[in-house]
Amino acid sequence: MNWNLWIRQSHRWLSILFTMTVIANFAARAVDAAEPSPWITYSPLPPLFLMLLTGLYLFAQPYLAKRQDNTSS
Repeated sequence: MNWNLWIRQSHRWLSILFTMTVIANFAARAVDAAEPSPWITYSPLPPLFLMLLTGLYLFAQPYLAKRQDNTSS
């Protein structure tokens, strides 16, 4: 599997993981009126940060491809 496909696939799985942690966060708040533990509260942040990095890479891909096409012509 090449590098671009690997990043795209990891971005997809990170989005699933992020969604699950957000759902767990809401569920923990719905079950108990008290503030949930910090590890539940902050658990969506690591996947969100990784999604930011992979998303920026995926966003830049078309622009980088155009730049390479223009320089090779």
